[in-house]
Amino acid sequence: MITPQEIKKKAERKYEPFLQSIIESKPFEKLVIRGDKSYTKSSLPEFENEIQLIVSQSKENKGFGYTLEFQRVKTKGLGTQDLPISIFFESEIDFLKFLGKEKEVELFKESVNKILESFPELREWIIKNPRKIIQNQTRWEDILKVCQYFQQNPKPNLYIRELPIKVHTKFLERNQSVIRELLDMLISEHINIDEKLFEKRFNLKYAEPQIRFKVLDKEIAQKFFSGIDDLAISVSQFETLNLPIKKVLVVENKTTLYTTLTLPKMNDTIAIFGGGYGVLNLKNVEWFNDLELYYWGDIDVQGFEILSQFRSYFPQTQSVLMDIQTFDNFFEGDQGTPTKISIELNLTNLEQELYNILNENNWRLEQEKIPFEYVNNYFDNE
Repeated sequence: MITPQEIKKKAERKYEPFLQSIIESKPFEKLVIRGDKSYTKSSLPEFENEIQLIVSQSKENKGFGYTLEFQRVKTKGLGTQDLPISIFFESEIDFLKFLGKEKEVELFKESVNKILESFPELREWIIKNPRKIIQNQTRWEDILKVCQYFQQNPKPNLYIRELPIKVHTKFLERNQSVIRELLDMLISEHINIDEKLFEKRFNLKYAEPQIRFKVLDKEIAQKFFSGIDDLAISVSQFETLNLPIKKVLVVENKTTLYTTLTLPKMNDTIAIFGGGYGVLNLKNVEWFNDLELYYWGDIDVQGFEILSQFRSYFPQTQSVLMDIQTFDNFFEGDQGTPTKISIELNLTNLEQELYNILNENNWRLEQEKIPFEYVNNYFDNE
């Protein structure tokens, strides 16, 4: 036989459809809870306790909640007994008091009215997302302020904290998920649909990633940067650089970027800190297309996977100091990090052979463990 706990679980599953019926202005209809009409107790006292438990939490006993309808049935072993054949909630108040949701539904109705007064076009979204209305119960007034601002100013070109909206400075950042959903509908013709970053999607300024690079040609450093050879600028600024260079060396680790200070003078060359998979930030640097590109990463599976990624942007990329001879000379038995990548990589035959060895043995040789003298000699002979 069904227990009060099971009745509550089944009633809770009907709560969301009930909320949807409120938005759709449907009158409350009797909510029926399907119950197990069988009984599990073999003795009369146990059976009576089972019945007493279900009755104790019913409207008959508590004044609200579910109503029980009984039918006299001839049972096997217990004779003729009154068994519950129907369990239902007669009214909205019975249902909500049983779930302890009266106040929540009152606030839900207020929130729905606020949203529809400002944006009647959100009606279908509300019907599909009643739980989100409740999850943001105390924030709707400010959420609507944000939406109203963007509807009037769909391309603000300001930083989030510059927006002239009378909400807490961190409000939009903390509530991006629901605001994004709403703006996608309210200003759909103005959004950058392929962008996932909130600021890019909704035409806002944002703190761009920085590209850190070293100018290895002192004459270029002097002419263009007053002798400064170690710089960091935003991605968009880096994409517009116009330097008289022929070669770019991308290095995986920051420590290796410092190593380039000791390199022999390299004419017409800059070295860039790629930051591992951060090479993604370089994918739209169109002036790379006409240059000689070199990638120097750790000799491990991730190093070659990053090389493959960078080469997918710029097919002319060559690897440096990522060969079997360098590995054999300086490998100290370090363990690497197992790869999760199973796709075919964009590597040369020799690179792929070394990658397979590293992958099978989980080996790693970090850039920092290659002696400066060896590195200097390598580039001196290039």
